[in-house]
Order: sequence, then C-alpha cells, then structure tokens
Amino acid sequence: MNEVPPHVTGLAEQRAKARAGRDYAGADALRDKIEAEGWLVRDTGDGFELTPRRPFEVWPTVGSVPEHGAGHRAPGRTGTAGSGTASSDTADAGTAGSGTAGAGAAGSGAAGSGAAGRDAASMDAGRVAEAADPSARPERLGGLDAERVAETEAAPKPEPGGSELVGRSDDHEGHPERTISSQLLWDASLAVSRLDETITPAEPHKPAAAPTVTVGLIVDGWPDDLRDCVRALVARTEAKIIGLDLGNVDGAGAVLEELAEEFPRRVEAWHVAEAPHWRGGTAEWGESRTKLLRLDTSDVHVVMETSTILDGDAITPLVKVLTDDVAAAGWKGVNPGADGHEWHDAEPGEVRGLLGHLFAVRRDAALAVGGFPEGARYYRNADLEFSLTLPGTLVALDRDLPVHQERHRGYHDVDPGYRDRESRRTYDRVLRLLQDT
Repeated sequence: MNEVPPHVTGLAEQRAKARAGRDYAGADALRDKIEAEGWLVRDTGDGFELTPRRPFEVWPTVGSVPEHGAGHRAPGRTGTAGSGTASSDTADAGTAGSGTAGAGAAGSGAAGSGAAGRDAASMDAGRVAEAADPSARPERLGGLDAERVAETEAAPKPEPGGSELVGRSDDHEGHPERTISSQLLWDASLAVSRLDETITPAEPHKPAAAPTVTVGLIVDGWPDDLRDCVRALVARTEAKIIGLDLGNVDGAGAVLEELAEEFPRRVEAWHVAEAPHWRGGTAEWGESRTKLLRLDTSDVHVVMETSTILDGDAITPLVKVLTDDVAAAGWKGVNPGADGHEWHDAEPGEVRGLLGHLFAVRRDAALAVGGFPEGARYYRNADLEFSLTLPGTLVALDRDLPVHQERHRGYHDVDPGYRDRESRRTYDRVLRLLQDT
C-alpha cells in the first residue's frame, strides 16, 4: 500500500480546517494541490482519507465516445490513456484537453433581459442571491458515507414460464397413433380448463415494472459540487448516474472516476479531452447532453446540474408524472410573456419550458426530436429550446420537490460577455420556435 507523503497529509489537514471554517474556495485550492501531488482526498465522518490518484482512459472528443459500450470499463475502448492530471493552470490556452476551468452544466434557464431573453432579476430573486457570500451556504454533504448509500445487486431474471404445445401437426406425419393420443390429451385438457374456470379465481393483475431511470451529469469542474451531488443521488434515490467529464477541469474528472470506483453499480464515468466551450474549449453543451442521452439505456433520462443537491428523493415524483401525454417533468418551469421576449417563473402545473436545474424526460421522446439542440454551445436558453421541441405536455412541480441549489456556477462563474453573446444566439432560435408554435 502506498504511503502518503507527510507534506500531502499536511495539505489535507489544512483543507479540513478550511472546510470547517466554510472557506470553500481555499479548500478547493488545497484539493487541487493534493491532486497535483498524485493523491485524491475524500471526506469521511471523522476527517479525511487520502488515496493514490488512479489513471483513467480519455477519449479525444465528445463525438468519439462510443454509444454502445458496457460502462466506464467497457472492453475494446481505444481512447488515449489519461492520468487525470489536467488542471486549471492552462485555462487561457483555449485548446481541447487544456483542462480549462469550466463553469456550469445543464441550464438553469436564466436568460438575458429584453429581446435577448429572460432577465435574471425578474426570473427569481433567489438565483441572483446565489452570488452572495459563499459562507452563507448550507453545510455540504461531505459527511454522507458508504453506510448510507448501500447498493443492491440486480435481481435475477425469472425463468420463462408456460409449457410446450402438445401435438404439433408436423410431428404426426406417419404416426397416426400420436395424433389420436394428442387429441385425447387436448380434449382432456380442455375439460379440466373449463372446470378450473368455474372454481379458480382470476389471478390478481400484476403491476407494471417501474421505469428505469438514469441521471446525466456534465462534469466541468468544481469537484466538491460533483461529489455532493452524486452522493446525495446515491443516498436518496435508486437512479443510475452517468457522468461525462469534459477536460478534467480542476480535477473533477478524477473525482468522477473515484465515485465510479466507489459506487460501481450506480455511477458510470466517461472522460474526454475536450474542455467546455464556455471556458475556451471545444465541447458544446448540446452535443454533450445528447451524448449522455445516447449513452443512457433507461426509460427516463434526468437532466441535472452538479450544483443541484437533493434533500430527499426528488427523482421519483418527477418520474411518476410522466404518464399519458406528459413528455417531461421538472423542478422549475417558465412561461413566455405576451411578446415572447421575456420568460416568467410558472406556478406548479403545465408549463411551456423547463429549466435545466433538474428535469426528467422520457428518453424515447427526447430521442424522437434528435436529442438536445445541436447548435447550443452553452446551456443558457438551450433548456427552453429543447423544451419547445418536445412532443406532449411539460409539467413543473416546483416547491413540492425536496431539492435546493448551491451556487449556480454555470451562470455566475462564466465570463459575462460570453454568457450574453451565446444566450442571445440561442434565444434567436427560441423565438423562431415560439413563432412556429
């Protein structure tokens, strides 16, 4: 077993003190230093644990990730072997695999004001307040441990039932005695069946199997957010999790791999060298989201940001709504104003748009429209564009869900010029969709 160097232990102790003092920025910086030394730090109930940083395979681009593999350990993968060492010190390089500091994953739905889209201030005062002092944030979920997230083995498939047919006509050529015997058996079985019908009550109707569910996460930095998000999902739901790591920003890809090792039946990890477009790389939001959708094999696909944290099972209520003509159900919903240039928070119920903080969509419906918007390089307004393409009804549950959001990285930690430019670009397509519908 590898012995932890004293200076790495010292860094981990400094990080524990920073977390205790709610200095999350300092804790993140210390985590980066620890990972640069080749170690991963994991918070436990009584402190922390240091483990050697394992290498993982990295595919060159989002498009190159195979869509019919057998998980993050799929055989036959030919991606470049990566050591998980990409860091944020090359953030300005703007090249694939630079490990630039990412920001945000699925869309929150906040958009620009006026003709550009939604005004963040009018959408939700709470979203604007997310930029406040991080010391005001609730306790993180680092204390969740393996005891709370015990995994279950998959139930064995039942043996096929029923019996073989008696006296098939192609068995009787040249054997009339078999035909007679079979006819007698058939007549007898009919008589018994008629008798059974009079004395045997009908078997109770077996309920349909619950739909399978997978949560798709774009991993673009902020490893602590990722860890808290995934641990809450594992502890409070039965859903599978697929993470797509873009460029191992801030070591988040290494943490995703760590989580896949810790929860092998729940978490599947894929890594690409492309950094997120919203931080100077080439990996686009729409393409990444569609890749997650196609890697999924479940009935229901859940779009979620790593800054969204479950306080209870917020997934099952969304899945239960997906009946009849309901194609998608989410946490937050919005409706357009009369002129279509501004969107407003909607009351629980039927809505025109779902925000990308958290929503569940029937996978067949999402695939039927070709997945997520191909031209969306950044999340903002792309959640609306996707919503407007879906066939069927959209429903928002809002306050009925046990969930909250930490600092919304995808909005507050992206260059404002880039954010507004890409938001307007996507919103032009949203306006065209509104006009068509």
